[in-house]
Amino acid sequence: MIRVATAECFTHGKVAREIHAFSMGYPLNYNWKISAELVLVAGLFIPTLSGVRNILGFEPPMPRATINDIKVYGEEEDEEVALMMARAVRELADSDIGIGTTAGIGRGGIAIASRDRWDVINSEVHADLRYPDTERILERQKSGIQRALQLLESFIVDFKDR
Repeated sequence: MIRVATAECFTHGKVAREIHAFSMGYPLNYNWKISAELVLVAGLFIPTLSGVRNILGFEPPMPRATINDIKVYGEEEDEEVALMMARAVRELADSDIGIGTTAGIGRGGIAIASRDRWDVINSEVHADLRYPDTERILERQKSGIQRALQLLESFIVDFKDR
């Protein structure tokens, strides 16, 4: 059994929902290409700086902007913070794999971390949370969910090969 936890921002907890549904035998929107025993330990939606500090327990870098305590980073910072979130939620939930997502300006950051491996990727859609274009924001979210689950599958294959 592979234990997974997520700390999500721009994907709004939807990565966690997909993982949970798959683990329970009723996949939602993602077309899984693997067969594995997973359990979702926790799925956290954490868009704010105070949430990162108080729940994940680390001090995030200063964002370029904040909107009602919501962190707005550039793409490089999103990648860095997503990895910090993935590592923190993995530790917090005592899981095998942690997933972190965050996006402000750019394509966002999507990170997955296990004890001995980590990777950071981006969605395929550029958007800017400071000047929201609802269609672009939702396209970025959809792409981010898809890319996060694809990356998770590669981690699961790696876990199964051990």
